[in-house]
Amino acid sequence: MVQIGIMIEGQNGLNWENWQHIAYAVEDAGYFGLFRSDHFTNSKPPDKDSLELWTSLTWVASHTKRIEFGPLVTPFSFRHPAHTARMAAAVDDLSGGRFSLGLGAGWQEREHNSYGLDLLEPLQRFNRFEEGVGVISKLLRCDVPITYNGEFYRLKDAILLPRPIRPGGPPIIIGGVGEKRTIPIAAKYADEWNALFISLDEFRRLNALLDTRLVEYGRNASEVRRSVMTGCVFGRDTEEVEYKIKNRAGGQKSIEELRNQGMIVGTADEIKEQVDKLGSIGVQRLMLQWLDLDDLQGLAFMAAGIID
Repeated sequence: MVQIGIMIEGQNGLNWENWQHIAYAVEDAGYFGLFRSDHFTNSKPPDKDSLELWTSLTWVASHTKRIEFGPLVTPFSFRHPAHTARMAAAVDDLSGGRFSLGLGAGWQEREHNSYGLDLLEPLQRFNRFEEGVGVISKLLRCDVPITYNGEFYRLKDAILLPRPIRPGGPPIIIGGVGEKRTIPIAAKYADEWNALFISLDEFRRLNALLDTRLVEYGRNASEVRRSVMTGCVFGRDTEEVEYKIKNRAGGQKSIEELRNQGMIVGTADEIKEQVDKLGSIGVQRLMLQWLDLDDLQGLAFMAAGIID
């Protein structure tokens, strides 16, 4: 059975009022978790409210009781891995072990230029990403001081104290579909691989590739959970679905075209059918990107129709 959660774009108008309402709505509706992006702003104007990631996650840790939560994903171009590891362990402890740490390399040029952040060219960016994941993994999982000398990060006799209550700290999620760098990094370090906006055939191919890379690192396939984050358009009937598609895609793409690209589109029955197909090819968790931050009723209706 595929677990279904919600993913919010934090730069898309998110503020304290709607974030708090969304968190309670997701928990009450029965979704397994709530995840959000980590951005300063959108890739194109206009700029909208963009509630700071880690502050918002700390609130969720102390104001919800059941749901899992975390970033999809927080990039190393924003924060040093030592800071990220410390925050992740603390938030996970505060929540009673419900936090997952999604990590990424960074990608959005506009926000990096606007705020003076070093995105780096792709090769260096992914080199930094791999180093950062390695540093975080060591800090969370090692009970003795570590020393690390890399191109981007250097630590000497560093230890994370207090030690995470959960052995090894919160699970690490590596998001992305790059087969040259992302998949090998996930195979080496991840507890969960999260694919993005991916077709069924492409998921099958990359999932098999991940299995191969896991063997190369001496790990079992069962050690890494498989999840997908993708766009979602839900309607209570066909007319509502078509209306939302027209508004979202400007009438340029049909429902089938969006589905073929990996999006989850339709009424509750249609979405459930798509979810079942994902489950049949190995997807264990599905994070549905919910763009209408004020449509809490829609969240509840969709949950009632697709969550067993």
